[in-house]
Amino acid sequence: MERTLKNSPKLLALHKPKGYVVTRSDELGRKTVYDLLPDWAFENGWMPVGRLDMDSKGLLLFTTDGKIGDALTRPGNCKKVYEIWVRGYVTDEHIAAAKKGVESKQGLLKALSVEKLGTGGAKTKLRVVIDEGKNRHIRRLFGALKDPKFSTPLKVLDLKRVRIGTFDLDIESGQWRFLTKEEEKRLLDGLI
Repeated sequence: MERTLKNSPKLLALHKPKGYVVTRSDELGRKTVYDLLPDWAFENGWMPVGRLDMDSKGLLLFTTDGKIGDALTRPGNCKKVYEIWVRGYVTDEHIAAAKKGVESKQGLLKALSVEKLGTGGAKTKLRVVIDEGKNRHIRRLFGALKDPKFSTPLKVLDLKRVRIGTFDLDIESGQWRFLTKEEEKRLLDGLI
């Protein structure tokens, strides 16, 4: 992908597919996000801003600027939006509990907002907004809630990050692009 004058020199976006780990190298030999980026991204020290676990997909930003990485990952600083499929019947009580927060080994896990987008069989599609990202935050949050019909924990089957701050995912799975300078300005305005 050609870098043009209108492209940000500080941020690039990747649509991470499932099955890739977010790390520079993996001792288990698994595919990493750097397998999807040009060699120069690894060589020039482009680092992921936050994480998505191996089973998750969606928007992942990279930067060479530590201040940008810190600003985008500092708790309470930047909203991230996810679309998820949950196994189980998600009730209004579940949504209220997710917004209030549930205690876990990682501390309080909660969502800023949860919106039901639809259902299919015994699954529920949700849009979830958080402004911090503890390890496996959304999976653990919903896993702490029980399906009222079967008394089993809810389980996140599919998780896709679709937005970070003002930047929406707009590229195909496995593809990457630079943010434009205008997108960078909008994303970082007020954060740095």
